[in-house]
Amino acid sequence: MKKHFKSWMSLALALVCISILFSCEKEDSTGSSASSNPKVDLIDPEKGASNQVLTITGNGIGGMTSVMFETDSVLVDFNPNFNTENAMIFRIPTDVIPGQQNIIFKNSKGVEVKVPFTVLGLPTITNVSNYNYNAGDNITLTGKNLADVSKVVFTGQSTALDIVSKTATTLTIKMPVTTLTSSKLNITNEAGVISTTQEFVSMANAYLIFTDDYQNGFVNASWGGGEVSSTVARSGASSFKTTYGKGNWSANGVASWNTGVTNVNYKYLSFWIKGGLIEHTIYLTSDQRPAGYGNADVTTPIVVPANVWTYFKLDLEKDKVLLWSKGPVFKQLGFWTKGPDNADETIYFDDVILIK
Repeated sequence: MKKHFKSWMSLALALVCISILFSCEKEDSTGSSASSNPKVDLIDPEKGASNQVLTITGNGIGGMTSVMFETDSVLVDFNPNFNTENAMIFRIPTDVIPGQQNIIFKNSKGVEVKVPFTVLGLPTITNVSNYNYNAGDNITLTGKNLADVSKVVFTGQSTALDIVSKTATTLTIKMPVTTLTSSKLNITNEAGVISTTQEFVSMANAYLIFTDDYQNGFVNASWGGGEVSSTVARSGASSFKTTYGKGNWSANGVASWNTGVTNVNYKYLSFWIKGGLIEHTIYLTSDQRPAGYGNADVTTPIVVPANVWTYFKLDLEKDKVLLWSKGPVFKQLGFWTKGPDNADETIYFDDVILIK
């Protein structure tokens, strides 16, 4: 019995020793220990974007237990095995906030070191002054991380567009002569390259129905009232002003009685609308749609916010625009509304075009 007891004791003691030895080896494998006076001498590169690998060198920087980007307290996921007395390595987190801020290093002794660093951010575009342009027009893009933009090109092209001005939140570019019908923009800054979600349309390469005036043989064909007006405009100096009388269902729009429009692989119908006193839903109508012109067809509703210009770009197929459903040439294009019920309403249209 004593022999068995001694054997078990010996085995237990051996396991404890092995465990201690393994723990020591694991600690030693990090090659680091905490210092009371850690010092970071260099961060390479000196600035970077999310997911960039950073190499930190210095003295007494072993034993780090946390690394954090100060803005919004974004913690770094790092491997302690890459942390030594003189160096460590990690990636900038993907959710880090761009801008100048401190990286805060903290070791197992609770000692903190703060080091200034600039996080670069990819350009972000949230709004544009216009989607349509003529050669020579300036378009202003609004967003973030735009002060260090170095290049703007049409996606898939190499010729740079002229940058007129830039700030942290705005970028103004001069639009060129182009053979492109429409294109997104590739924007480059120190963090890299992005492609805008917004597409920009060359008016020179679109089919114009109304811009500053009626185009391509179109004339006013409104039931409730329509005219060219210089009171407001989204582009240029004039827009198409339409009047909808209270309680009077009416269709206002334009027509090309002589020639009409033949479908030559058009993909989109786009236009700007400035709303009335309150939000309204108006409906697209045309003589070659299944229901004909102005016959209470509600298959293509358009929600128009009150008193602001709103851009609409309808996919002819996905949005069931059906301009050529009953024949190869449409001659009338308009917008009708149920009512309005609140008051007489004035609604303006501008840049009504077809896009290939």
